[in-house]
Amino acid sequence: MKRLGAVVVMGVAGVGKSAVGRALAEQLGWRFEDADDFHSPANRAKMAAGKPLDDDDRWPWLERLRQLLCDSMDSGQGLVLACSALKEAYRQRLGQGDPRLAFVYLRGSREVITERLRARQGHYMPASLLDSQFATLEPPRGALSVDVDAELSEVVAEAEAELERLDQERSATDESAPNPRRTP
Repeated sequence: MKRLGAVVVMGVAGVGKSAVGRALAEQLGWRFEDADDFHSPANRAKMAAGKPLDDDDRWPWLERLRQLLCDSMDSGQGLVLACSALKEAYRQRLGQGDPRLAFVYLRGSREVITERLRARQGHYMPASLLDSQFATLEPPRGALSVDVDAELSEVVAEAEAELERLDQERSATDESAPNPRRTP
């Protein structure tokens, strides 16, 4: 990819952010990180107790993630980050609008996602919090949208194709924009 340096794979809990993100990172030859690994112990305990996080819980976490994204993009090391990024304000905090960053919104039916959450073992996010995730979700504008009601390989292939298309669009826009350093 010429223009993109990082991708945030986003959506509600249980939609497949980590599985898709890992597979996408492997396809791209980029590093993968899961935003869940950057939560404070207090945030993890709160969610494990069945209590949804509020914005005060999320802001320091989002700042850590923004720094991770910036460091990766600035170093030229590609990064795929699995992160819920449920609100527009959270996506703005992560750097939405930076032409090096793209968001892939994984969407699926409540039934499919509930089934996946119930089947998941050893995760601190209980299925009982899914309603709070959907209540918080502000569907993103400008994100690539991929339906997860398919095999993992198909979801990843669609996401990769959409990212390639976006990267080509952004590269073409850059090449056609006037460059004050160019000599006529």
